[in-house]
Amino acid sequence: MEPLSWPMIFAKMAVQFWPVWAALVATVVLSLQFRRRLGLYGKLFDSTVGMTGFVIVMFWVFTAIFADMIITYDPIAQLSGLKNALPGTPVEGTGQWYLLGGDHLARDVFSRVVMGARRVLTIAPAATVIAFMVGITLGLPAGYFGGRLDTGLSFIANLVLAFPVILLFYLLVTPEIRSTGVPIALAAVLFLFPVIFVSVLLNSRFFTTPAKRNLYVGVSLAIGLWAYSGLAFNADPTGIWSMDPNLLNVFVSVVFVNAPTVFRIVRGIVMDLKSRDYVAAGQTRGEGAWYIMLWEILPNARGPLIVDFCLRIGYTTILLGTLGFFGLGVSPESPDWGSTIDDGRRLLSIYPHPAVVPALALMSLVLGLNLLADGLREESMRD
Repeated sequence: MEPLSWPMIFAKMAVQFWPVWAALVATVVLSLQFRRRLGLYGKLFDSTVGMTGFVIVMFWVFTAIFADMIITYDPIAQLSGLKNALPGTPVEGTGQWYLLGGDHLARDVFSRVVMGARRVLTIAPAATVIAFMVGITLGLPAGYFGGRLDTGLSFIANLVLAFPVILLFYLLVTPEIRSTGVPIALAAVLFLFPVIFVSVLLNSRFFTTPAKRNLYVGVSLAIGLWAYSGLAFNADPTGIWSMDPNLLNVFVSVVFVNAPTVFRIVRGIVMDLKSRDYVAAGQTRGEGAWYIMLWEILPNARGPLIVDFCLRIGYTTILLGTLGFFGLGVSPESPDWGSTIDDGRRLLSIYPHPAVVPALALMSLVLGLNLLADGLREESMRD
């Protein structure tokens, strides 16, 4: 078999990504058809910048979803004779090629980059969601009530933010810190906030209908505490909710670093919005404080929060790449992009492809998230 030329490499990669193209076309067509009914998301398609960012981000999201169908080889498998293989090198006896070459351990770079998208887009959005729940749960009462509560929570947030982010991240994910029990203690605190947030949200919404309130809050508490026991303490007997110790370190660190910034953003927005007429109207109707915060103020803060959410996923993606580059990622063999870049940098001047390809993937995802955030910002300001 002959090595592939670059046009053939791109053609074969395009064929491998066929599930992604199909899903992208279906998503865009359906979104355009019903965009007038989709609120802020639908208005995003009126922005060229936002549309471009959306397509880039969804490309990687669908790549993560269909990664098992796209990869050509096991991303951690080492094939004899393909160490630092050039892009398009044939694999003898298989009728296949290493489309983007091999790394220093003879692993397929193309498959590692594709599977790395799944790793990155599993951790970054999930950790950002929990960071937002922590920040919202604490930021709403701090901005709404003020006083000593605001002073105390703001002091803790400023204390965390006073540390350089990379240094704090490095300290939290080092293997030595795991033996101290700090990650489990942080997980025990931080993972409790999603349970609190959802329970308070449902309780405030259905407070006047006790039957629905008790059912919804009871179900949310049962599922939430079940997930909490498995994720924080690895105590789920069914094994459905569990997290590898290395992943727990990284996950908790991302939440811990991001939550104070979200808290400050939410607090500032609430301090501005709590003097609006619709808040006074809710207070006049006799609505509870949590109902006003969660169902009056929070929906009107959705624009800035959605924009920050997109930017924060990109920021978290860069942090995860940095951790992997320093060898502090999820696991040494993990195909996450930071680890792959670190593996390829040693021979960068001779064989650039093992490091350049995941670096371009990381750059494109962060670029897409930034463009998406810009588009959402434009449309939220018009809303």
